[in-house]
Amino acid sequence: MRALLARFPRLAESLPRAGLPLRETPVEEWQVGSATLLIKRDDLDAPLLGGNKARALELLLANADPRRAVLTVGATGSTHALAVASHGRALGLRTEVITWPQETHAVADATAARMRELSHLTAARSVVGALLRAAWRRAVHRAHWIPAGGSTPLGALGHVDAGLELAQQLAREGRAMPDRIVLPLGSGGTTAGLLLGLAIAGARTQVVGVRVVPRLVANRGHVLRLARRTRALLASLSGESLPPLDTTRLVIEHRAYGGAYGRETADARHAAALLRAAGGPPLDGTYSAKAFGVALARAQHAPDERVLFWLTFDGRWLAAPSDPTTSPGTR
Repeated sequence: MRALLARFPRLAESLPRAGLPLRETPVEEWQVGSATLLIKRDDLDAPLLGGNKARALELLLANADPRRAVLTVGATGSTHALAVASHGRALGLRTEVITWPQETHAVADATAARMRELSHLTAARSVVGALLRAAWRRAVHRAHWIPAGGSTPLGALGHVDAGLELAQQLAREGRAMPDRIVLPLGSGGTTAGLLLGLAIAGARTQVVGVRVVPRLVANRGHVLRLARRTRALLASLSGESLPPLDTTRLVIEHRAYGGAYGRETADARHAAALLRAAGGPPLDGTYSAKAFGVALARAQHAPDERVLFWLTFDGRWLAAPSDPTTSPGTR
């Protein structure tokens, strides 16, 4: 939250935060095949378990009562649910996750196995069933509720901070802002927050959300509504007038989806393999590999553009031994 607090000092008192050890993440330049592109290493934003969800959880877990469970929902291989379980446990909170089925693959299976070590899991047969169970738990047991993906106006403020962080660090390093930022689009919190953060920073960067979930969830209208609600919340908390959103800066890329949530594609696997061959970090086939494929293609076809891929997936824990007494990513 350093970038957001530096821009809006009043938030230091009006915006409660959980004690997550978040840190500024580097921007690296990578040569992948014939293309050169930037990567914002948001997989490294927390030593415990990095990735985009940690930024939202710093705010969403701030007022959690340790006497009550933290409750969320997600697909069986949800990295959001894993982040809730991991960071909640590190803060001394009990966590519960209600899941629904998805097409599976190695990373999803590993994620589900690790969640079973860290949280109490309940399996529902569908998204609707999971949400109904969650509503009952919230009403009867007054659980601390975190919606799927953590994509609320409060959670999206964590990604406003990320957008301001990027602008500040590039200016500090004497580097220009990218022409395009490419990232996976799921529940929309990261995309909406970045769109607002870049508007506040005065950047002209285009934000390309690569849809990886059904269109009913990930669409332009949803992202813009969330961005506007986040803007209204920030204006209220900061007491400041904010610049308007430039909606022309948002582009939704639908072609990488693959037809079902959790379904890997040949293009995504190929893109992930190219990054690994270049010495880069691992990607997951559900989200980050699909978005990286789009970013890589753009960097190849428009070499004069500065393309930045926003890495939202932390794969470090996949190589670490499983230990129920510790959390993913711990070293």
